Amino acid sequence: MVEIFKTNVFDPMHAEQIIALLSRHFPSFMINFDLHDCDKILRVKGEFIPVDEIVDLVSANGFHCSVLN
Repeated sequence: MVEIFKTNVFDPMHAEQIIALLSRHFPSFMINFDLHDCDKILRVKGEFIPVDEIVDLVSANGFHCSVLN
């Protein structure tokens, strides 16, 4: 399963910090950003993706994060 999130992460350094944070919480997931996309896409691939937890973790670090429909 793949879930796509819209964020306001612009800085590659911040993207790496968010990836590290999410990887600590969800070590089996594949996580990456597409900062070139206008929606600053966060992609999370895994068997079961806890959308609310991911949004909460990213938001708690000062960034907007919502599921892209």
